[in-house]
Amino acid sequence: MKNTRKAVLSDLPQLAELFDQYRIFYHKASDIPAATNFLSERIENQDSEIFVAEENGKLTGFVQLYPIFSSTRMQRYWLLNDLYVNDNHRGKGFSKELIEESKEHCRSSKACGILLETGKSNDIGNQLYPACGFELYDSVNFYEWTNHEQWVLSN
Repeated sequence: MKNTRKAVLSDLPQLAELFDQYRIFYHKASDIPAATNFLSERIENQDSEIFVAEENGKLTGFVQLYPIFSSTRMQRYWLLNDLYVNDNHRGKGFSKELIEESKEHCRSSKACGILLETGKSNDIGNQLYPACGFELYDSVNFYEWTNHEQWVLSN
């Protein structure tokens, strides 16, 4: 049976494994203890909202949302920063269920929307997000400044 729900601390062993797989997908070194610590801090400090998908008691994927704010709208936005489904469970609707859970959280928190970024080469994501009601926002340029001093310390 498939289910999506908010993550809890008791999910950490399985969630950290999924998060580690997600980071490996993005060419980061495996580090389950650091993943466990990072996720534990997010949950305990309520820095983010993490929802998990599970099937028969086994976690199959997760989505992580971070709160941000729109000054012009004077409302909360959610940044969908992380979405991952284990290779063995892809194509079964888990991503869509996690996105729907995110949208419901957006509604219940009275936020004005959800923002996300994905690579132009992410063919699956670039088909998934429009299919889930997201619109490509191409009227602005997205820029990033990287603090290379901190980046060197954390990698």
